[in-house]
Amino acid sequence: MNLRKSLFAIVLFLSPTMAFAHAGHDHSGLMAGLAHPVFGLDHLLAMLAVGLWAAQQSGAARWALPLTFVGTMLIGGLLGFNGLQMPLMETGIAASVLAFGLLVAVAIRLPVLGAMGLTAVFALTHGVAHGLELPALASPWGYAAGFVIATAALHASGYALVRLLPHAAAPVVRVLGVASAVTGAWLLTG
Repeated sequence: MNLRKSLFAIVLFLSPTMAFAHAGHDHSGLMAGLAHPVFGLDHLLAMLAVGLWAAQQSGAARWALPLTFVGTMLIGGLLGFNGLQMPLMETGIAASVLAFGLLVAVAIRLPVLGAMGLTAVFALTHGVAHGLELPALASPWGYAAGFVIATAALHASGYALVRLLPHAAAPVVRVLGVASAVTGAWLLTG
């Protein structure tokens, strides 16, 4: 089979997928849920930073922080689906980018319960925002599954970055934390 026929076959094979990539076709909500945390800079940075920060911890905090974030975010999402409006929600989201960035930059280890509490407060704001932005005609359950999967993947990516880099690359992770903190400060002023 020559190159032209191969490319034609690939395009033909993917055409149904491309048709469903347009808005209004994702009635399950899964794709919209997957996209929301990944394509929102504030959500993306905060969720990566949670993974980075968790990897800098020891013991139970390594898994407790991401699980706390995902679980509390899901609760917030369910509240958002029901129309809960949170005062200063966007400010809380921007503050999470700043706070998690600073925590990564200084590689601080808080007591586990304190770290979980801080994580939960910020996760709730992200979750309510996700819930309030449920697309019309989308299944709330599919949408929730999407933002939970995307969030867990972002946490895992941040975690893997820290754990897989050689110890000498720790300054790079701290610089990523500073960059997140600076972005969070910028979001707070905007």
